Amino acid sequence: MRIRLWPGSLAARTALVLLLGLATVQVAGLTIHALDRMDVQRLGQARDIAVRVVGLYRTLALTDPARREAVLAELHRGPDLVPTLSASPPNVDLPEMPIPEQRLLRVNMNLVPLGGPQLRWRELVIYGGHFTRRAVIGMLLPDGQWLNVKAELEPLRPWHSPDFLVAFVLMTAAAAGLTLWAVRRLTAPVRTLAEAAEALGRDVNAPPLPENGPTEVAVAAVAFNTMAARIRRFVEDRTELLTAIGHDLRTPITRLKLRAEFVEDEEQRGKILADLEELEAMVSATLAFGRDARTTEQVTHLDLAELLRTILDEAGDANPEVLDKLNYEGPAHLTVQARSLSLKRVFVNLVANAVNYGGSAMVRLVNPDHRMVVVEVEDDGPGIAPGELDRVFEPFHRGEPSRNRETGGVGLGLPIARNIMRAHGGDVVIANRPAGGAKATVTLPV
Repeated sequence: MRIRLWPGSLAARTALVLLLGLATVQVAGLTIHALDRMDVQRLGQARDIAVRVVGLYRTLALTDPARREAVLAELHRGPDLVPTLSASPPNVDLPEMPIPEQRLLRVNMNLVPLGGPQLRWRELVIYGGHFTRRAVIGMLLPDGQWLNVKAELEPLRPWHSPDFLVAFVLMTAAAAGLTLWAVRRLTAPVRTLAEAAEALGRDVNAPPLPENGPTEVAVAAVAFNTMAARIRRFVEDRTELLTAIGHDLRTPITRLKLRAEFVEDEEQRGKILADLEELEAMVSATLAFGRDARTTEQVTHLDLAELLRTILDEAGDANPEVLDKLNYEGPAHLTVQARSLSLKRVFVNLVANAVNYGGSAMVRLVNPDHRMVVVEVEDDGPGIAPGELDRVFEPFHRGEPSRNRETGGVGLGLPIARNIMRAHGGDVVIANRPAGGAKATVTLPV
């Protein structure tokens, strides 16, 4: 399985980049804080050891050499300091203390007052360090005796404060929440624009976008509304032109019918009247197409299953010879929001095509999820040529090659059906069945 690390949406990508940047800054800040805290701990530890060790040295330097062992045993020095007196420097297996830490300890030891220059140590050696968690300091007393002090060093703890970690977690969570909220607010206009474009694709008369908000968003909204107005005006002009032509053609068609009655040749008169009937049917379909493009029917709740069964019953009444080949499969009831007359027109056309071209109609209603319903209309006919599957939705294109109006129609039924379904936010497609025949698949939002 392929794991996708880079998200697809703009909001998710922006949020991911900002959160990664926030995490990087936080890690850098924590690192700096930890290093500073370790330096402070190292300084405090060096100062504490310096004060205590120098205090031991000053006391023993002022004490008679014969009494130093007794005085040293009685001194309060703490469990982390072990002082001893010897005639030689400390003999240990520790490395010499690193220069930075040694310099820090030497500076602090030199800052502690000794009481006079005559008490100054003659030689100073330091071994160990923070990595070994031990330090051995050897100081040569003024009379030539060595005071060797073993010190246990506490480990440096950059995260020793639980309050700091709690504050850091709360600060990070607040910053991440603010980042996600800001990204969602900033990318909301993009989602609004996408939804408006989808609504414009379904309905050319969709309401315009509000032209407010940040400058870039307002400019984009103005450009989108201008584009939508131009598309709307273009569609209205073309529809009105088509409707006007269709309407104006009715008068000369009627006159030609009257004049055809005076043709003495009965065969020629019949052919002329048949052509005029076909022309009148095309004009009527054109007017219906124009009315459909400008429909203002309200969206209502309707029982889709009941509508499909009613259409099949009406098709059976009109075609008794195929009554036993009309079947419905699906739930008894399913409520959707749609324009009832427009939706009925779609399924009447699809069922009529299945009956006329395939001699049967199987209507199947399925509800794969709670957002979309699917209606399949199948027939047992010869199917459609592969090259014609897309062209059948072109206006005035007839998949049936004959010019017979009863079988071939005028080529506007499927374009009207697709326009209606797309105005509902769905679609209609046609494909050939593997077992033979054609299948029209209609999708409709619930």
